[in-house]
Amino acid sequence: MHRLALVVLCTASIVLVMGTSVASASLIHRYPRIVHNLLCIHRYEGSWRDPFSPYWGGLQMDLTFQKTYGPRFYRLWGTADHWPVWAQLEAGVRAVLVRGYSPWPRSRLYCGV
Repeated sequence: MHRLALVVLCTASIVLVMGTSVASASLIHRYPRIVHNLLCIHRYEGSWRDPFSPYWGGLQMDLTFQKTYGPRFYRLWGTADHWPVWAQLEAGVRAVLVRGYSPWPRSRLYCGV
């Protein structure tokens, strides 16, 4: 659990240093268990910089997912492989709050969620 706390703290620090809204940091802080689960799911998905269509980034998000759960990030940086890790996690948290872990049918089972 110490690793999770470190990841959340580092993520929040990066968000604040980059001048992004505190809302991003608080979303990640408010749902540490979801972030923990998404980090587990990431282990079975792609690299945070995975550029290969039709799924991009560390959570393997398709374009509809990116535009729905990270529209601001998509407008700023394009596909998820260009997003910072914190932004990919924030989009993942938003998705989980709406859809649960259904976007990752196999990986979620490996992680017990």
